[in-house]
Amino acid sequence: MTRILGIDPGLRTTGFGVVETEGAHLHYVASGTIKTDAVDIGQLPARLKIIFDGVREVTGRYRPTCAAVEIVFVNVNPQSTLMLGQARGAALTALVSNDLDVSEYTALQMKKAIVGHGQARKEQVQEMVMRLLNLPGLPGKDAADALGLAICHAHAGSSFAAMQKGTTLARRAHAQYRRGRTY
Repeated sequence: MTRILGIDPGLRTTGFGVVETEGAHLHYVASGTIKTDAVDIGQLPARLKIIFDGVREVTGRYRPTCAAVEIVFVNVNPQSTLMLGQARGAALTALVSNDLDVSEYTALQMKKAIVGHGQARKEQVQEMVMRLLNLPGLPGKDAADALGLAICHAHAGSSFAAMQKGTTLARRAHAQYRRGRTY
């Protein structure tokens, strides 16, 4: 059984979602958000600390075996992209400081895996995550994205393992983390 933590990084709200895989079956464990609204928007270091501490708390509570994080997209506003990248860095640092293998997926990859096309709206992702995990109601948008990343990794992770068994070459998957980045 594998327990996967999905992280949807954001400077104001970071979503998290935890699923377990048992063969081809997915089981919901937990989801939620880490909010930094209590700190003034100009206090970037304090916000990053909240994200770092929050992700560490989630990993301590739910004990995932691996994690999946959304890759930052380039925004129209470069300053916003840089700020989001710093939030993402805080989350990644918290994950690797707990010795977790971290995989990265774009929003397009996650949406294709969950909804079937990369231009899906947030509401469509929420609906499909609810259906795939048999949830009683819609998860929040950030939590749904994080759960979607975990589900995406549940499917892609088995493909990576199958490819590794099928070749004598060392596994080198795009954006896989283990004590450093490999490409």
